[in-house]
Amino acid sequence: MKPLPGALSIGLIKTMVFLLCLLPLGRAAYIVLSGEAVNPIEFITRSTGTWTLVFLLLTLAITPLRRLSGYTQLIRLRRMLGLYAFVYASLHFTTYLWLDQFFDVAAIIRDIAKRPFITVGFAAFVLLIPLALTSTDAMMRRLKRNWGRLHKLVYGIALLGVLHYWWLVKKDLTQPLIYAVVLGLLLGLRLWWRWRGA
Repeated sequence: MKPLPGALSIGLIKTMVFLLCLLPLGRAAYIVLSGEAVNPIEFITRSTGTWTLVFLLLTLAITPLRRLSGYTQLIRLRRMLGLYAFVYASLHFTTYLWLDQFFDVAAIIRDIAKRPFITVGFAAFVLLIPLALTSTDAMMRRLKRNWGRLHKLVYGIALLGVLHYWWLVKKDLTQPLIYAVVLGLLLGLRLWWRWRGA
């Protein structure tokens, strides 16, 4: 087990990461309020969706980074990053419900049923909810081994998130392909270690 480099404590690093995770939200708010966004609703939807996927991948990256670097304290950042994924997913979903669909339940149900990328995006968000609700230390103690089994849903959620983005983009698939490759690498490392028994 190696300590984190430099004189920074894990508490200070967590505070810095917490504030950095708010920057995308602050930037989006500035762009919308300053009038720079041509289509504010679409911009907010795309921005929050993109950052949801980024935070999901960052959450999945913690374990490989910990194992490859030996800095075991990195694991203490995983819960925060996972919760930020849920925060941005909630903002993404709320933007769709409120600003795009105006809480028209019938239209939302039709949209979910007819448009595959919305179907998988909705499924990913629903699966995120129990992970967020059970992210506390108390729930970890209460669920015991079932907590780990439940939180393995994050792999499927990330796959659904990448698929949601892939199906949303109709022409240039460069960005969804990048996310798919990163996710494939993160999951591939886990499968490799399991196969090796490491």
